[in-house]
Amino acid sequence: MTWQPHITVATLVEHEGKFLFVEEFKAGQHVFNQPAGHLEPNETLPQAALRETLEETAWEVELTGVVGIYLYTAPSNGVTYQRICFAARPVRHHADLALDTDIVRAVWLTRDELLADPTRWRSELVPRCLDDYLAGPLHSLTLLRD
Repeated sequence: MTWQPHITVATLVEHEGKFLFVEEFKAGQHVFNQPAGHLEPNETLPQAALRETLEETAWEVELTGVVGIYLYTAPSNGVTYQRICFAARPVRHHADLALDTDIVRAVWLTRDELLADPTRWRSELVPRCLDDYLAGPLHSLTLLRD
């Protein structure tokens, strides 16, 4: 048996003190996450982040940096994920786009609103990425090599 981590991207989008999250329905519960998903074949990490953000929130964004690279093993299933978290600014909302089927809605929340209910976090990475973004530093996108 070969062990392979899942490569995922997440995008932390800030606008006027609020952050863009998705509300998902997972394991019978509504939870919040950054727009996030798996890297697909023949796709760069930035391309994956832009695609996932658009598919899950209908927001076109501009990536501004790398927040961090995280290794996380989900306690629920033992799967290990490598998450590359990007920072971005909103560019354009496409209100006519349908969101991915597992997304309930896209929502702008403050940090305090997110932290108010830890049972609604998809994982511990959700507040960790946000706090790492706020604490800095933000790393250059040139850190990534294709």
